[in-house]
Amino acid sequence: MSDTTTIRVTRDVRDALNVLAARRGETVTDTVTRATRLLEQEAIGRDLSTPLRDDEIAWLDADAG
Repeated sequence: MSDTTTIRVTRDVRDALNVLAARRGETVTDTVTRATRLLEQEAIGRDLSTPLRDDEIAWLDADAG
């Protein structure tokens, strides 16, 4: 078995995670893992949607030859 730890959440959050996990037919750990990954992807998406700085545009437009 992998190493585990305890995190403190409200009962409402615990109950919501249990319901989500049951609906998905997975463990709470799997549900939390997926939620964490989705939040990471959301942050990456925000970073990627930020307009490029002038120096980044210049680098992209540079002649590679």
